[in-house]
Amino acid sequence: MKNAKKTALATVLGTVTLMSASAAMADSHPVKVGLMLPYSGTYTALGEAITNGLKLAIEQNGGQLGGRDVEYVQLDSEANPSKAPQNMSRLVKGDGVDFVIGPVHSGVAMGMLRVAKQSGAITIIPNAGLEAATNQLCMPNVFRTSFSMWQNSFPMGKVAHDRGHREVVTITWDYAGGKEDVAGFKEAFEAEGGEIVEEILVPFPSTEFQSYLTQIASIAPDAVYTFFAGGGGVSFVRDYAAAGLKESIPLMGSGFLTEGNIAAMDGAGEGVLTTMHYAETLDSEENRAFVSAYEDAYDVTPDTYSVQGYDTGAMLVQALDAVGGNTEDRDALIEALASVELESPRGLMSFSDSHHPIQNVYLREIRDGKHEVVGVAAEQLEVPDDACQM
Repeated sequence: MKNAKKTALATVLGTVTLMSASAAMADSHPVKVGLMLPYSGTYTALGEAITNGLKLAIEQNGGQLGGRDVEYVQLDSEANPSKAPQNMSRLVKGDGVDFVIGPVHSGVAMGMLRVAKQSGAITIIPNAGLEAATNQLCMPNVFRTSFSMWQNSFPMGKVAHDRGHREVVTITWDYAGGKEDVAGFKEAFEAEGGEIVEEILVPFPSTEFQSYLTQIASIAPDAVYTFFAGGGGVSFVRDYAAAGLKESIPLMGSGFLTEGNIAAMDGAGEGVLTTMHYAETLDSEENRAFVSAYEDAYDVTPDTYSVQGYDTGAMLVQALDAVGGNTEDRDALIEALASVELESPRGLMSFSDSHHPIQNVYLREIRDGKHEVVGVAAEQLEVPDDACQM
């Protein structure tokens, strides 16, 4: 597949000298990047982190893409799925953006994908983890620079079994994202010979966990696997520790359990294991440089959302350089995007045929309030995309 990508990229580079007069005229105008992210409400911090990361990557390229200036069109998605088609259409038809970057929320992504299919707008998803975007609903003009729920949870199944756990309870919110996440863990854990002895579903977005913790204590499994995020993750981890379960029943989950909220756990997260495609403590030259630059620019330590934005920007930089800034030849541009390979702060990242990231997933343990990398849980993991027909 890699040889094919290199051949495709060579073809793309060859098209640069064949730009039409209309393309050359368009290149005198800024590249318009539409950002359809949450800038208000619960997910504001995620939208801002993605935006900051993307702009940092482009600023490091002199503030240009393919030799052209950049104009940002920011639209608050409000994480509202019902407004997604209208908002997407406004960016594509009203503002005439060359790219749409978004969203955070998987429900919003579903609405965006319908417009992406109708309009052909080049869309890059910097967060939403719904599997269908790069599988059942895949299309040539849609890319993802983030993850799928499966990609971050599947590796923990083998980790749990390797650590001697044979009977595990799972617990998550009763909604699509939580179910997809837990299903990935279950698939791998059962393949290793483990048993899920109880699957607990909590009404979304409830954070009343006491009765479920009592149930877990009565079952006394070898470990608990969970998906909660944000404030829900904080509440669950703190309640789990307060119930006295942490010392006797190890707690593990996908990285969103603790991402961006460790400080709010007041030490209750110490020792919790998670699997994720990034950690702020990752020991690489690329990550050290990124963390330093991000902290200098925004006076805060970057997280996974920041990296996903940063790599979206780096992807645009590399692809637009490959086509000489030509956004008129859409086929060549899509080929260039598909051929991107990044030495990212998260490690090597490239794209599968379904335009999903092929990337490392790390095993992290909270130590002294930080995600310390214990090891690589899965190297260059590619997600199942058998339903993708492009």
